Amino acid sequence: MIKLFGKILVYGVLVLIALEILVRVFHLYPEDPPRFIDELGVEKRVPGYTGYSVTGNRRQNFSEFRINKQGFNSYRNFNPSESKNELALIGDSFIQGFHEEYDRSIGKKIEQKVGGLEVYEYGYAGWDMADQLHLINAYKQDFEKIDHIVIYMDYPSDFHRATYEPNYKRIKLLNSTVFKLRNNIKLFYYVSEIGMLDAVKRFVSGKTKDSDNEAEEDIVHSNEKDEATGTYISNFDSLLKLYPIEKDKTSFLLDFRTTPKEFLSYCRENNIKVIDFGKPFEKSKTPVSLIYDQHWNTHGRSLVAEGIVKSLYPHQ
Repeated sequence: MIKLFGKILVYGVLVLIALEILVRVFHLYPEDPPRFIDELGVEKRVPGYTGYSVTGNRRQNFSEFRINKQGFNSYRNFNPSESKNELALIGDSFIQGFHEEYDRSIGKKIEQKVGGLEVYEYGYAGWDMADQLHLINAYKQDFEKIDHIVIYMDYPSDFHRATYEPNYKRIKLLNSTVFKLRNNIKLFYYVSEIGMLDAVKRFVSGKTKDSDNEAEEDIVHSNEKDEATGTYISNFDSLLKLYPIEKDKTSFLLDFRTTPKEFLSYCRENNIKVIDFGKPFEKSKTPVSLIYDQHWNTHGRSLVAEGIVKSLYPHQ
């Protein structure tokens, strides 16, 4: 019996080693460049990292990223100047663009349509409106030189808070031993990303089934929709008072289909410019999102780029 258990242990270790090698050889694992919070309280990536983002259990989406000197995924470094024509594109993972080659991003697509324009993509996964407006305030001298600013708005997830606080706890967690092991043991990272450890994660966090939580959230959203919208508008209003924007050169990129009329009315009443990508998406006969991910695919990004160009550079 002892010999049997010994053989099982040895063969088990050999199988894990073989799987680790396979995951590495076929690059089935994603890469997550390290994050930090700079001296101005802006959370971003450590400059200089390159690698590949992977989506799906069979590498359905495989794209290269490049973190520039400013800590963002981009094929160019940011050097704002009053003598150049520049556009800042700010947002979460949809703008960060890890799901597409860094040199075929939304910013690059915009540049190809507008001659002489430089697009600076300040994208970071997990950012909400507080993060984004804080960024502009923290780098005020740079943004004062930039001609146009487009901020991606995801309703309602962007408006759950009315103030900004750097999330040092998250950075500490991401630099913890568990995450370092995940990053170095590619098999562990791979099975975690494709959902094989979701049950363990729920058990550790004390959560019930995802479907149960989603159903409960839908009920709450339905019963308290008006009250929630009022709260989100209030949070947005508080953020704008805390971090005033230059309304003549700032636009918010959003989806009219998922944004309440009350929120859109607030924007109109306060002379807040918006760019809708929902209608082009709705009219498109070609899918606009990745098959195994809800992020925009190449076609979706092209439609977003076209919408921004039509709104800000109508004569191009």
